[in-house]
Order: sequence, then C-alpha cells, then structure tokens
Amino acid sequence: MCGIVGYLDKTDSAAPIGQVVLTMLNALDRRGPDSAGVALYPGAHNGALADGTIILRIKLGDEGDLADRTEHVVARVRQLGTVIAATTTAEYLRLELAYAGEPQRLEREIEAVADGIEVVSMGRALEIVKQVGSPQNLDATYGVSALTGSHGIGHTRLSTESRVDLSHSQPFWAHGYPDVAVVHNGHITNYHTLRRLYEQRGVKFYTDNDSEVIGVYLAERLSQGLSLVEALTASVADLDGSFSYLAATADAIGFAKDRYAFKPLLVAETERFVALATEELALHSAFRGEADVREAQAEEVRAWQR
Repeated sequence: MCGIVGYLDKTDSAAPIGQVVLTMLNALDRRGPDSAGVALYPGAHNGALADGTIILRIKLGDEGDLADRTEHVVARVRQLGTVIAATTTAEYLRLELAYAGEPQRLEREIEAVADGIEVVSMGRALEIVKQVGSPQNLDATYGVSALTGSHGIGHTRLSTESRVDLSHSQPFWAHGYPDVAVVHNGHITNYHTLRRLYEQRGVKFYTDNDSEVIGVYLAERLSQGLSLVEALTASVADLDGSFSYLAATADAIGFAKDRYAFKPLLVAETERFVALATEELALHSAFRGEADVREAQAEEVRAWQR
C-alpha cells in the first residue's frame, strides 16, 4: 500500500527536484500516513563541493541530549577528516566533510559514539531526509521543496509488519556504499534468507523492514562492477515476492518490477524528464499532463543516466 515516486531531469540545469518529488508524494499521502522520506541529489549540481568532499545525514537518536551527541560526533569525525560545515535540524546532524578514507570506517566510527546514532545517508550527491508522519512534515521541518539538483526518489509508508520510526522509514541508503538509495512498494518474501546470508558476511542491518535488503543487494552488485541496469536486472531473478522499487545513484535512476506485476508503477517520459510513481494521480499533480503515462510491465527494468 506504500507509495513511491521518482524524478530525473534530463537537462543540464539545476531542477526543482525537492518541489517535484514532494508534489508527487503529497498526492500519494493516503497510501502511507505512517512516515515519509526523500532521497535527493542536490550535490550533483553543487559546484561548491570540492574533490573529496562528502555529505552525511546522521540520525542522532530517539532520546538523550542531542546537542551533546552532536558535539561528540563532530569531535570523532575531526579525527578522520576536515569538517567543512555542521548543522543540526530536529534529530538530524548534517555534515560536509573532506574525507579520503573508506566510507565503511567513517560510518563505523560515527555510529560507535552512542547507541541509536545512525548514518542515514552518505555521498557526494545524495541527501536523505525521512521522518514519521505525512510528506507535508518534511517540508515544514527541512524545507525540502527548496532543494534543487538533478534527480530524486521518495516514499510514503503504510507499515504492515515492522515498526514505525525514522530508521524503518524509507528511502534506505545502501549502507557503506555512497550515493545509492532505494524506495520499495511490495514484499520481499525471501528477505529472511537473504538477510542471514548477508549477516554471515558481516553486513549490519538496522531494521526488520524487508525493503532494507534491496539496498544491501544493490550495493554488493555495484561493488562487483555491475552497472545499475545490470544490478536491477539481476535483482528480478534473485528477489522473490511482489515488488516495484526505484533505485538511484549519483548520476542515474532506475526501476525494477517483479515477474508477476502485482505492484503498480507508472512511467512518464519526455525529452526533458522522466518521472515514476505508484499512481497516475501523482504524475498529473506534478506535470499536468505534460507526458503520456504508461504502466511498467512484468519483469521490466529501466535505468536513465544523467
């Protein structure tokens, strides 16, 4: 019952990705009143980012002194790189950091500061913001609609199994693999089998939400040298269940749909943009009939590169 959306601007300008993704999400808010989130890529058009600079969004925890946690996280990060900027909004710490080491080490060091701290996103382009409640809350708290960039994906969630909190909300970052994010509508029925296999390899899971395993899967495939479309194609055979999901990297967006086509996904494409959504209503809300809309087919996989 969840709603997913995606948007990629094909032009070479900084597009209003926050406004477009949020408009589509608002149209789907009845599909998921529990939580909402966006994975946006403003960094892809941010010329201010020097080589080696990354952006992190860090959940500081559900309780405790968040200001104190901020100080301890920043102090730990300064031992690893140069902090360019640090700002806190609600339960998030946003860092811009000059860092040349392994992403996995940086993530481990930050999360070791205190229980409940989680690196929600990391990358040169990616920023994830998600929280409990409706999509409107994202704009009221974080000013999502003002963000410009190249592309983004979003999710509004109705919880059917796992609990409702920030960590269980989507999008999911592919932990340890910069700039990869996913949103999912459906059910991965071999989730527990895949999770046990990944945990045996040392992978840490942060939730009991089956959607989290998709990001883990794609990160492994991409690290093996597959392209995004190749990884998406492989997932149709390796993931069981009913699913439509979107995935994004620093310069691409794509989708995969299961062999049964149980979960809807609509596609609209013009020379200027490609947009995807669970319902046609979301596409019309954002684009007012600017493009023909079609239904993605069973086992269909597509990816668009910037």
